[in-house]
Formats: sequence, structure tokens, C-alpha cells
Amino acid sequence: MAFTNARGRTETSLSEINVTPFVDVVLVLLIIFMITAPVLQSGIEVAVPKTKTVKEITEERLVISIDKSQRVFLGNDAVNINEIGAKLRAKVRDPEHQAIYLRADENVPFGAFATVMDAVKSAGITNVSIVTEPIKESGAKR
Repeated sequence: MAFTNARGRTETSLSEINVTPFVDVVLVLLIIFMITAPVLQSGIEVAVPKTKTVKEITEERLVISIDKSQRVFLGNDAVNINEIGAKLRAKVRDPEHQAIYLRADENVPFGAFATVMDAVKSAGITNVSIVTEPIKESGAKR
């Protein structure tokens, strides 16, 4: 698009936006989110047991974690085992239909696991899934 200024000279206006800096910024942000997303997802270090059948987690759910030193976490917040029932009742809207995921380190004694399961059940939550990892199969089959 050209126009004439007050002195009679013809000048052109810049009518196109340069998108190269925008693309550069978007790509940098994409790389940052790709790096930080796995870190944000699992802030508590838990070595879950390995099983043959594993169901993929498809929705954002409430997760209770028990680490190897038997500390209990609701989401990413440390929780006293005596208070977990009250905290679950406060966070869960529909206890009969909402699912809870329970991640426990494979070295946690069964008594600690059972205590947490009892607290979850006493909060009225019946849909509890235990988080495991799939067994990595070797390349050679017998």
C-alpha cells in the first residue's frame, strides 16, 4: 500500500506483521513446558510395584501417595494419617462416584498401606485404584 506524504513523496506502509519473533517465543515456551511437565506431575518420589496389567490414568484425579519412609501425601501436600479422612471429605464432592488413586512405594509395609486404605474407606470413598507400573518385557520370548 503506497501513499503520498505532505512533501509529495511516495511512501509505503508496513502492512505485514513479522511473525518470526512470535514463532521463536512460542517454540521456546513449548520446550520449557515439555521439560517441566513431568517434574510437576510426580513431585513425590515413589517406586510403585510392577504388574502385568496396568490401566492408563486418563483424567485428573485425586492422588494419595505413601513414600518409602511411610509419609502420606494428598496431592503434593503432606498429611497426617489421622487427618486424611477429614481432608478427603473436604476435597471430594461425590464420594461414591469419584475415584481416588493410591500410590505406595513397593517397600512400604502392608500395615501402613492398610491404614491409609481404611482412612479412605472411612471417608466414604469406595472407588480406589492402586497405581502400578507395567512390567518391561524382554525382547526374547520363550
